[in-house]
Amino acid sequence: MPANSTPAVLLMADGTLARGFAFGAIGTTTGEICFNTGMTGYQEVFTDPSYFGQILIMNTAHVGNYGVKDTDVESDSVKISGLIGRNLEAQYSRKMADDSLDTYLKANNIVSISGVDTRALVEHIRQKGAMNCIISSETTDVEVLQKKLAAVPDMNGLELASQVSTTTPYVLGEDTGVRIAVMDYGVKKNILQCMVDRGAQVKVFPAKTPLAEVEAYQPHGYFISNGPGDPAPMDYAISTVRTLLEKNKPLFGICLGHQLLALANGVSTFKMHHGHRGLNHPVKNLVTGRSEITTQNHGFGVDPDSIAKADHIEVTHVNLNDRSIEGIRVKGKPAFSVQYHPEATPGPHDSRYLFDQFLDMVRAHA
Repeated sequence: MPANSTPAVLLMADGTLARGFAFGAIGTTTGEICFNTGMTGYQEVFTDPSYFGQILIMNTAHVGNYGVKDTDVESDSVKISGLIGRNLEAQYSRKMADDSLDTYLKANNIVSISGVDTRALVEHIRQKGAMNCIISSETTDVEVLQKKLAAVPDMNGLELASQVSTTTPYVLGEDTGVRIAVMDYGVKKNILQCMVDRGAQVKVFPAKTPLAEVEAYQPHGYFISNGPGDPAPMDYAISTVRTLLEKNKPLFGICLGHQLLALANGVSTFKMHHGHRGLNHPVKNLVTGRSEITTQNHGFGVDPDSIAKADHIEVTHVNLNDRSIEGIRVKGKPAFSVQYHPEATPGPHDSRYLFDQFLDMVRAHA
């Protein structure tokens, strides 16, 4: 039985309509629809700042069955705009859980819809591509919903990173002589933890921090974080990365940070048809010849035609499903990035060696 018998409606920009039941908060929400194929780790996914502005389909049949726990988060709040599920579960079995998913979503004011054929919906998006949608448990009037949906801005060209960045700098880890300045465009907590676990101190700076303030920390390396939205309109961040490259200190970017590193080197990005989101994307490391199973969450990518013209950029990783660019390095500089998430929370830890690689590089240059 659904947690709530209140009817709910999902309407997509192409007119596709689905009906179900309310879950979480009662209300209306809008955003770009996307899907994640992962079968676990839903709380970490929901709190990933890279999902800000998006309504998420969880493609596994049951979500919420092990409840939620206060420590299983990647930021201080749920960042998705809404949730779509086949069976969103109010009951849970994990004894360690602090509460139910339904209560958690209500506390975070997240409007959701349960009882939807998510498999059919995902197939539709894979064919038609990403688009905006609206969920409502306040009204089922399609004409009213269409008017609200028409006012939602397109994700292409939308700058969102500054909306999820920290507002004040903060420090994690002891000062062991390895200091990393983190430019926060929507960083995940476990990315920071992966660096702290390897003996680094990290200072996290708001997205639009003046470089003089970053340099006052006297960092030995720079990290460019993941985050939501389109990287192309982020002139402030592109300029920051370009200036940091001139300092010839180690620099590592993940996801949005990967795209910003490309843009700072004159390589363009593009809006993907429906993006990559899940825990089992195969990536080949072209340097070692080994393959990795990776966690991914991105709707934009680095343009392969543009990068082919950039002689100073080397492609280091490619996606084995669609040959999209998953990693680059800047020739002649200690700077590299990957499109996927090596911290992998949730997901397999095949790629955590990248944090070792970065910290080894930092220590060699310190």
